[in-house]
Amino acid sequence: MSATRLLVLGVVRGYGSAHGYLVGTDLVSWGADEWANVKWGSIYHALKQLTKEGCLSESLVPPARTDYRLTDKGEVEYLRLLRDALRLPDVRPDTLGAGLALLPSLTRAEAIGLLRQRLEALEGKRDSARGLRESWGRPTHVKELFGLWEHTAAGDAAWTRGLVERLESGEYPMMGEPGSPGPAGSWHDPSLGRHP
Repeated sequence: MSATRLLVLGVVRGYGSAHGYLVGTDLVSWGADEWANVKWGSIYHALKQLTKEGCLSESLVPPARTDYRLTDKGEVEYLRLLRDALRLPDVRPDTLGAGLALLPSLTRAEAIGLLRQRLEALEGKRDSARGLRESWGRPTHVKELFGLWEHTAAGDAAWTRGLVERLESGEYPMMGEPGSPGPAGSWHDPSLGRHP
């Protein structure tokens, strides 16, 4: 799964129609060039590839600008990528970061449900790693690997549990709530896109 793909779909979706430079400046303003390794070339490549796949449509705006819009297929792909980024514990950190940046695209209930699925999977990974560490024989030093897996899964589970609690307590405006970035196509004010 590509964080760039998810982010590009999310920004185009947010504006309803966006050109490559707008998508890029938004993502750079979010710091995605650092935490998701998003580069200008990868943004334009994603726009072209997503158009080729039918997830985006393009239109020429004179004199020489191309605007992109999400298609129905693109909406399905966007929501699939976003949901997977939040619920699957094995996604890369940049993909989870993209999912978190676009979290308000979901209702509070759906986001909590996806994160609970993530938490359940992480707790299973933690318990499995603990079992391997405790039952491991020889060579004995290999159990350090299982200890690392246990520690990593436990830390990720603790963070996920905290996010679920924050969402349950009403933190962060989510889809359909006052102050949320709004539905697809509602980022007419560029400042909304800068803070999804």
